[in-house]
Amino acid sequence: MRILCAARVRWSAAFAAGVVAAATLVARQQTPVLPPASQQPSEVSTTITGDQPGAAPRLAVPEFIALSNDNETVEATKTIGRVLWDDLNFEREFALIPRDVVTTVPPATSMTTVPFDRWRELNADGVVVGTVQKTASGVHVEVRLFNVRTRQSAFGMTYNGGVANARAYAHRASDDIHRQQRGLQGVAQTKLTFNSDRSGERMSGSIEARGVKDIMISDYDGEGVKQVTTGRSLNISSVWSPDARSIAYTRWQNNAQANIFVANIYEGTGGWLTDLKSQNMLPAWSPDGTQIAFTSWRDGNAEIYVMNRDGSNLRRLTNNRADDITPTWSPNGTRIAFTSDRTGNEQIWEMGSDGLGQRQLTHETKADRATWSLAPFNEIAFAAQTGPGYDIKVLDVTTGTVRQLTFGEGSNESPAFAPNGRHIAFTSTRAGKEQIFTIDRDGKNVRQVTKGGNNRMANWSQGPRN
Repeated sequence: MRILCAARVRWSAAFAAGVVAAATLVARQQTPVLPPASQQPSEVSTTITGDQPGAAPRLAVPEFIALSNDNETVEATKTIGRVLWDDLNFEREFALIPRDVVTTVPPATSMTTVPFDRWRELNADGVVVGTVQKTASGVHVEVRLFNVRTRQSAFGMTYNGGVANARAYAHRASDDIHRQQRGLQGVAQTKLTFNSDRSGERMSGSIEARGVKDIMISDYDGEGVKQVTTGRSLNISSVWSPDARSIAYTRWQNNAQANIFVANIYEGTGGWLTDLKSQNMLPAWSPDGTQIAFTSWRDGNAEIYVMNRDGSNLRRLTNNRADDITPTWSPNGTRIAFTSDRTGNEQIWEMGSDGLGQRQLTHETKADRATWSLAPFNEIAFAAQTGPGYDIKVLDVTTGTVRQLTFGEGSNESPAFAPNGRHIAFTSTRAGKEQIFTIDRDGKNVRQVTKGGNNRMANWSQGPRN
């Protein structure tokens, strides 16, 4: 199911059937995994390079060293090393020595017993060594990146916190290494939100059985899934606020109207942003988090509106007989792209954040679900009909050129950029059911993120919670 203009007809039928029950916010029952505390060691950091100019540094990431023998610490040690390898490999800034090759080198027992000669035999430019030690309050994690040629430490960080935060230590270390070594904002600490029917519940009181959809959050790789909503209702199109503390989403209340709800997931609070008297859906936060653009039928047909994040100061931006839906903001907040069928078929349009200067951007058979990348790229990803299904394409707003990322393997829809603009999450049927996948902006490195049930409409947080 796409969120195209035809969706209004399908959803109206659901409203008439009275299939939606009220949702209940359960975030207050969840304990968030906080980024681990860290402290930079005193040594001077240096940058590791490859053997050839421009070549990605070749890194080895062996298993971390457990300095405490209890089972909890040992298991956390294994998790940190495994997840850090995956995180570093995801950004493709380093050439990671395969895990099976890494196991052929005798493991170090401390930071001072690293077998540099063996790593050099494998043409490693750097080796990541980590230790985990139990403390009175949790664990102490130390991560160092050594230059294999000079045997000097090029990077070092320590992290302290609870032993249950094993994945969080790896994510933090990956982002720290990418920032210090490659000048890159990594995405290891970011989160996804999406809607899912994995609970298997059905909505009651309906003539036609319909599935419950709940809002979920997870790590960028689909692990650590937590359910944000409950209550046997329909909840979709969730989007992160720029500070990654709140999620706005479309929620069907028991009055059979779709409206926009905001969940402050770490405070356990929330509330309605729209009036519950008309259909309002598909929220999009402005880059500074002060405004939300959305689609409303309050004046008879689908138009784009903007309101403050508390629901005040409502303004209508589009005004025509066509359906205008699915807004997305430009990185500087001065423009809004959206879907409109005013030319007969759905296409991507854009306008100023005041509604002026509306112009058509795409000329596809059909195009929908635009998402504007953050800086430094000025690109819009969207779903384009390429046959019986849809594929993900990317428009360079400056040049007008379009490149295609997926090529007919299932139907591919609802793209969402990572905060560094290097990756896109999208919904695809290539695995049978609808699942969330990620793909790099060059069309490489496709990975399936979700597995249980049907999962749709991912949105990527701009960073970890502050």
